[in-house]
Parts: sequence; C-alpha cells; structure tokens
Amino acid sequence: MSTTNVYQTEAPLIQETVTMNKVTETILAPTERLPSNGWWAMFLTANGLLLIGVLSVAIQMWRGVGVWGLNHPIGWAFDITNFVFWIGIGHAGTLISAILFLLRQKWRTSINRSAEAMTIFAVMTALVFPLLHTGRPWLAAFWLLPYPSERLLWVNFRSPLLWDVFAVTTYFTISLCFWFTGLIPDIAAMRDRAKGKIRKKILGFLSLGWSGTMTQWMHFEKAYLLFAGLATPLVLSVHTIVSFDFATSIMPGWHTTIFPPYFVAGAIFGGFAMVMVLLVPMRKLFGLEEVITIKHLEYMNKIMLATGMMVTYAYASEFFMAWYSENQYERFIFSNRLTGHYWWSVWLMILCNAVIPQLFWFKKFRTSIPVMYFVAIAINVGMWFERFNIIVTSLSQDFLPANWDFYSPTKYDFGITIGSFGLFFTLFLLFVRVLPTLSLAEVKSILVKPAGEKHRKG
Repeated sequence: MSTTNVYQTEAPLIQETVTMNKVTETILAPTERLPSNGWWAMFLTANGLLLIGVLSVAIQMWRGVGVWGLNHPIGWAFDITNFVFWIGIGHAGTLISAILFLLRQKWRTSINRSAEAMTIFAVMTALVFPLLHTGRPWLAAFWLLPYPSERLLWVNFRSPLLWDVFAVTTYFTISLCFWFTGLIPDIAAMRDRAKGKIRKKILGFLSLGWSGTMTQWMHFEKAYLLFAGLATPLVLSVHTIVSFDFATSIMPGWHTTIFPPYFVAGAIFGGFAMVMVLLVPMRKLFGLEEVITIKHLEYMNKIMLATGMMVTYAYASEFFMAWYSENQYERFIFSNRLTGHYWWSVWLMILCNAVIPQLFWFKKFRTSIPVMYFVAIAINVGMWFERFNIIVTSLSQDFLPANWDFYSPTKYDFGITIGSFGLFFTLFLLFVRVLPTLSLAEVKSILVKPAGEKHRKG
C-alpha cells in the first residue's frame, strides 16, 4: 500500500519560495522607498474627503447643530449612527489580534497588524461624533468626565452613555498598547536598516532599546499574551455596552435583549469587511501578494459568512418577536420599517447584510478578488444603514402621534459623514507609509522550512 499521503498536511499559508530575507525586504520596502503614484492618488482622495468634513465641522461649530437635519423627536441621527458604525469597525482588529492569537490561528499573522491599526483609527474617528453631538464641546465636554469637583451636578453613573466613555476609552488604551507592543521588534528592524541620522534616532527611541535577546523575547511574549488576554473580553463588552444605549430604554424597536449579541456579531461582521476593503488594495499596491495570500482572504470571507448568518438570524428574530409578543407598539415599529417612510433603507440593509454575503458559500466566489471586494463594500454599506434604521425609524414615530416627524439629512450631515471616512483612510494611508503593515516575526514563524530541516518519519 502506498504511504505517499499518510503524513500529508494542509497546503501552507505562504509558499515555500518565500524566504525570511524576502519577507523582510517585502514588508519593510514601503517604509524605505518613495511613495508610488497609486499611494499618492489614494492619499489625495482621502485628503479631499477629509477637507469636506473639516469644512462641515467648522460651519457646524460656528452656527450650531441646527445646521443638521435633527428635529423633535429625532435628536440622534447621522452623528450617533456614525459613532456606532466606527466603533463596530474597530472590533475586527482586536478579534484578529487577540482572540485568534489565543486560539493559535496562524492565518492571522499576515493581517493582524493592519487590523490592529484599523482599530486605533476607527476608534479615533468614532470619538469625534459624541463631541460634535454636544454642540460646543469646549463647554460641554467638561460635564462628561466624572472627576471630583465642587460642582453640584455630576454625571449620571446609571446612564449607558457614561458607560460608553469608560468602555471605549479602555478599549482604545488596551488596543493602542497591544498594537505598539507588537510593533517594537519591527521598529528595531527598521532602526537597524535606517540610513539617515534623524530617522535612526527616532526609530531608536520608539524601539525602546530592543536588541532581540532571548530575555527580551521572553518578556515580549509574556506582555503580548497579557494584552491579548485583556483585549479579548473587550471585544464582547464594548459593543455590548454600546448596545445598552438603546436596549435599556423603553422605546419600541430598542427595548430588546437580543441587542448585545446582535451588536457584537454585527461589529465583527462589519469590521472584517473593512479589513478586506483595506487589505485588497494594499497587497496589490505594495506587492504583498506572496505574504497576504488568497487563503488568508478566504478565511476572512468564511468568518464574514458566519457572522453574517448571525446578523441575519438577529434580523429574523427581531421581526418574529415583534409579531409574537402581541405588543402593538413593537408590531407597528417593525411593520413601519418594512413599508414606511424609510422602507428603502431597511430593504437595502437586508440586501447588503443578509443576501449578498451568501455568495461566500461558494469557493469560486470566496477566492475571487472582485467578488470579495464587492461583498465587503456592500457589507459596510449595509452595516451603516443598519445603525441608521435602528436609530431613525424608532425615533421618528414613537408612542405619541403628535410627536411624529421625519428626518431629512442636510448637506452638513453628509459632509461630516464623508469627512469621517476621509479621516480614517488618511490615517491608515499614513500608517502604511511609515510603519510595517505586517509583523516580521509572526510571518516568518509560519514560513515553510527548507526540505533539509523537516522532520522525516519513516
């Protein structure tokens, strides 16, 4: 009997032709050479979007939030929609870096650094919107922080809005430490290859004296494991607390126990889609196809399919419980979502989040770059409209018909939303120019060893 395939294992993530030296050259090359025309085109486009947002914010600061389309009873709209959307985008980075690291999933090694950076920039973008929502943050932000003082009015510790402050700032702090800790060995590698004195000094300062000794690697691995353990519960807790902004109210359409798992699954769903939106152009622009392979992208597509099914189940559960509960207010809200004034946004959400991702059941589509990129963009569109539908359709028609009104966004609402995407993409494009987008040590750890080094069983 032939024993050729007895010890056959799954095909490697990275092909045998990729050597350790090639990994170093490929990953560090974008930080050491002049930017390409493609990078400049994307950077200037992102700057243009950011400029639109800056102008919109400047006008809003000068004239007040009355320039937005808010009315009574719709006091939350694009600003909080964008806040929840960007917080959700930041979840995939921690999931890839922390949870998949603890589960020893080797395929994360080529995408975790970009996902971690995405987390930092998405949370930074999200934090802009609560400040803008206060109208004049230089006056209102004083009342948001629960520090001891002589004032008689303190923040309400029972409010989920205050829980957001603690959850999001903790999440940002841990994610930033986790990201920077992983960067230290790679910054040291950049320092050793640096030619200019100023560049060498800056990188030397940021590398914290890293020399790659066994003791340093032991401390590094312990610290990285510790941050992974701290970050893991944050993946579940942060968006759970964000969902409490809605679930702890008595508003029809919000008051439901499914919101915490629904929001967490949706955040991971949308976050992975944004990682895909970033990785596909980046691997092409910087020639990273050999280290960010189709197999890495296919694994991401499988996770998007799984979390997309969770989100689809949550949609069905919401409508079923509204019908089964015999609560006339819940029934009205959910029937109004399907056939009311905002019907188009609800059906667009269902199309993008529940229907289009079903393409990933087929391997041909899971491994097709154009298809996966189209699906990723569709998911991001659908997840944005999911938050919009939750907020606006519930607020626009509440318990009292005398309060009913419809929300029509103004050019400033659109401008600030466009600017948030400009800010996010600008920060990410700067990151890929100045720091390694992949972890050198982690990518090298999954390389296929030369034939002479393999253990032979005989």
